[in-house]
Amino acid sequence: MSGGTVREAVGASPLGGVRPVIGLAVGHGTGPELADVFERVLSALASGRPEGAGGGGVDVVRSPRLYHSYVSLRRGHDVAAVQRLTAEDAEHYEAWCRDLAGRGTTAVFRTAINAQSLYLVRRRLRAVKVDLLSADGRSLLLVRDQAQGFYTGENTHTAGEVTRTLAFSREITGAVVEHALERARRAWPDGRIGRIVMAYKFHLLDGAFDAWVADLSERFGVRIEVFQPDTVNRNLLAHGLPDRTLLIAGNEWADIMHVMLLDRYGSDRQENRCTENVCLDPALRGLVEYQTVHGSADDLAGRDLVNPVATVRAAALVAEHHAGCPGAVAAVETALAVLDERGVRTPDLGGRHSTGDVVDALLDALDVSGPDAAPRDAALVGGP
Repeated sequence: MSGGTVREAVGASPLGGVRPVIGLAVGHGTGPELADVFERVLSALASGRPEGAGGGGVDVVRSPRLYHSYVSLRRGHDVAAVQRLTAEDAEHYEAWCRDLAGRGTTAVFRTAINAQSLYLVRRRLRAVKVDLLSADGRSLLLVRDQAQGFYTGENTHTAGEVTRTLAFSREITGAVVEHALERARRAWPDGRIGRIVMAYKFHLLDGAFDAWVADLSERFGVRIEVFQPDTVNRNLLAHGLPDRTLLIAGNEWADIMHVMLLDRYGSDRQENRCTENVCLDPALRGLVEYQTVHGSADDLAGRDLVNPVATVRAAALVAEHHAGCPGAVAAVETALAVLDERGVRTPDLGGRHSTGDVVDALLDALDVSGPDAAPRDAALVGGP
């Protein structure tokens, strides 16, 4: 491990100390490889922190559990075992996140894990996923409601049938909208929002959901339009959405449409992107969970071929926003552009390089290699 202090259990970490503490949750598949990439890049970026900001470096707290991917769950397990392991993973990850947040940690990086476990946790922690997309001078802020709806349901099994139970609530809908408006103000500080659209299957909820949205419009003093997802799709295809659209969406639609929205508003592939999930449960104090957009890629596990770009970007975001490393995101983007010009990329992007090759080249372009390296050029990361 290059740089940083890796703690294997929450209790072993000096969470009250001056060095930033970041959580790391690892799943099966390519999770262990990407966890190493994350630690290596984060440690290298944090090695340049001024002594007064905690002596440089960062402490990484690994969850002691290796969480299942869908592939690892289905391998040799029947339905009852899958259900049990899903619940165990969810309970462990939830408790670990709550413990970290209670000790003052503000960020976790998580590699891909089984979606069913993950969404049980997201419901309990009231999570939203935030993604700011931009293209051709236009921007779209997508806030995905992960705290309620079909994705967060629980299953009951009887012979030949699965019953999935889910819920929507006025309270959670209000919390999601409030956070979305806060993020819009951060994204567009002058306060101008082109349009606020909510995409939900509200017709299935007996008029309750759109009534809640009408009350929220009045409460926050803004116009919020709620549409069926197919209407949003039609509008998107016909004439697009105006600049600075705040799009708040149920996960049933937003998950499927993410690729389309990236095509319209983004300039990169899903495999290269990371995103953030914010916990709205007050007890979590806004804990932010960073993740890659891509899945666990179990077929690539152990082959040193998984694309590390999304993980590298997550490490840069964590370094800049949670570990006192201003300019880390810009520095990493500059280094990634250098790699792209040189054709240094993994096979999924048409290259011939391994995961390790790409990370080595990135750190070389950044001119950092760990806490024992010479201080970075401040100009590289956008200032002192």
